[in-house]
This record gives sequence, C-alpha cells and structure tokens, in this order.
Amino acid sequence: MRRDVLELRQFYASDLGRAARTMVERKLLEAWGDAHGQDILALGYATPFVGNLRDRARRVVAGMPAQQGVEVWPTPEGNLATLTPEDSLPFQNALFDRVLVVHGLEESPDPVGYLREVWRVLSPSGKAIIAVASRDGLWAGSESTPFGHGRPYSRSQLAELLREADLEPSGWTRALYVPPIGWMARWAEGFEQAGSRLWPRFAGLLLMEAVKQTFAVKPQGTRARRRVVRPVLLPAPSPAPVSQAPVGEGLRRRLAPPRRRS
Repeated sequence: MRRDVLELRQFYASDLGRAARTMVERKLLEAWGDAHGQDILALGYATPFVGNLRDRARRVVAGMPAQQGVEVWPTPEGNLATLTPEDSLPFQNALFDRVLVVHGLEESPDPVGYLREVWRVLSPSGKAIIAVASRDGLWAGSESTPFGHGRPYSRSQLAELLREADLEPSGWTRALYVPPIGWMARWAEGFEQAGSRLWPRFAGLLLMEAVKQTFAVKPQGTRARRRVVRPVLLPAPSPAPVSQAPVGEGLRRRLAPPRRRS
C-alpha cells in the first residue's frame, strides 16, 4: 500500500525531510548538471528534488501514482503535476530526456512493468535515475519515514530489475548516512561526509542511473522453396539396331575356328 501524498508532503516539510532533499539534489546535480534545455519527468513523489531544475530545463512534469494521490505542483497558478496509472503513463514514446523515480518502485505492485513504462517514455539518448531505500541502511527499517515502507533493494537486485526492463545501469551512488531521527538532521552534512568514507554500505538511499537499451532488429531473409518439376521417366537414347540372327547360328559363328588364309 502506498503512502498518501499528504504524508509525503508532511515528511519533506520536516527537518529530516529537508536534509534528505538536500542530499539527493546534490547527487542529481552531479549526475545531470543543470539539465539545460531538457525535458524531465519526475515519477512517484520526486517533486522535492526537481524544483531547482524548472528554471533551466525546457519542461519539467511530475507524474504521481493514483494509489498515492496527486498534489498541485509547484503553485496553484501553474500546475505541472498529474495523476498517472503505473502501467500506462499518459505520455508519448521517447518524450523525456531525463526521468527521476523516487518513492515509486518500492511500493509498486509490478516493478518491472513500472520500469518498462519508464523505458517507453525515455528518449533513446536519455537517462533515468531510480532512487530506492537501501537494504543495508537504517532508513529501510524506520517506518517514521517514507523510505521505511515497501521493498528495499540491494545494488545487485536493483541492477537486475533494471536489466529486466531493458534499462542498462550506467552508474550508481549512495546518500543519506544520517540516522532517521528528527533531532539528528542538524548534523546531516557531517554524517554525509563521514559516512561516504567510513561506512559507505550503510547509506539509507541507493541511486542508480540507467540508459535505454535499443536493439536494432535486422530482418533475416527466409529461404524460399522453389518447386522443380521433374518427369517421372527420364528420356533415354534409343539403342542402335542389331542384326537379327538365330541364336544357335550366332553361337556357332563365335565358336567356330578362324579360317586360314591361303
């Protein structure tokens, strides 16, 4: 069961949620730059992380699953968010240059089908970043945060899932080393720097970038069968005429001794 959109909004309005947003935004900037002139799709509940890209990107659209609910984003004057079914996103093929998925995969009833829709709307040269709760981190076991619900993933599990949806992993990183305790959010920056060096495996969030796999299908020729009509009886040359002689006389001729010449 997905978290309600109101619960997600409340979390990211807290100190711990703001710290998580800062850490993830930093990873996005390292991976995508300022995304100048690109079309970006934010799936799940990824609006807290792409707000700073709206001014530089050509288009930023948010798609939120129906089970979660949708909120007006970013302002009542200009809504860029829409309610989307997971198995059929209301966008045309190969429309977006970048796709970010946060709070989308862990609680999906069909993760592979969800990622195949990401593959469909991603341009051939596009990139997608999938953010999930890390199986080894503390955040996956804390139900006080949205990352403590649904299925956490290890790096190998997420990579295998992406490949099953024809998305090839091209890079990965981790974030959120601060324990998921509200009053410790003030030291989130220190935990982030120390954790990436001392205990990188215990990060709360796993981010994996993937590219779209496109296979050029080369048509293969089929061997056509040609019907060759062959006669049942092949023509044969007629035998040369043989002089007729009585059988007995022929034998006597072959057995008779040769005559001497005088």
